[in-house]
Amino acid sequence: MDYAWFGAGLLVVVLATVLIAWRSGVGLGWTPLTALARAVVQLAVVALLLRGILSLPWTVVAFLVLMLTTASWTAAGRLRELWHGRRAAVVGVVAGAGVSLAAVFVLRLVDLDVRHLVAVAGIIIGNAMSAATLSGRNFLRGVRHRRDEVEAWLSLGATPARAHLEIGQEAVRESLLPNLDQTRSTGLVTLPGAFVGALFGGASPEVAAQFQLVVLAGIALAMTITGVVVTRQLGRSPYLPAVET
Repeated sequence: MDYAWFGAGLLVVVLATVLIAWRSGVGLGWTPLTALARAVVQLAVVALLLRGILSLPWTVVAFLVLMLTTASWTAAGRLRELWHGRRAAVVGVVAGAGVSLAAVFVLRLVDLDVRHLVAVAGIIIGNAMSAATLSGRNFLRGVRHRRDEVEAWLSLGATPARAHLEIGQEAVRESLLPNLDQTRSTGLVTLPGAFVGALFGGASPEVAAQFQLVVLAGIALAMTITGVVVTRQLGRSPYLPAVET
């Protein structure tokens, strides 16, 4: 592979993204470029780490801890405006990803080996991180929009958990809809990465489809648990977030 040409091509694509966002007034700045640059560095490091993990299987535990830590830290940063938002993000990501991965491997939906564990864990943990961020941010917007309703519940003697319950439920639902739409359209509109990756890895279409179905089910479970855990914790807050100015 001509890596110089490959790098130049990627640069053209990401610069086009920056230009279109700038001209459209989206306000992303150089974020697409810096995000891709960070991905390049991280994937290079991960590629080196995976060589060691695949040759020394016991190191997979450290790699899983690294993935969970990074995902939790990233989501926590997005929820720092909320009461105990960082803690809620960490607990939500760990709970959602942990339960989902346990279900996949305890039920023997895929073989418990290093390759499958790393592949499935990477996908599920990443989606748990997204669920924590989306549900938390949706919750924040919901509380700000329905502030009077929450205050009315509290004035009637309701607990913070009850006052925020419906807002939390709506936040989780909204965070899940894009993933559920993608699941519903799989095979007709999209060919997800796990399916394509398995095909490229030499698996038959039937085996690739099975692996993708496991991933989709695992993602849905992880995102649902993460969203519920995050919003339920945030809903215990005795304080209302500041109104945007």
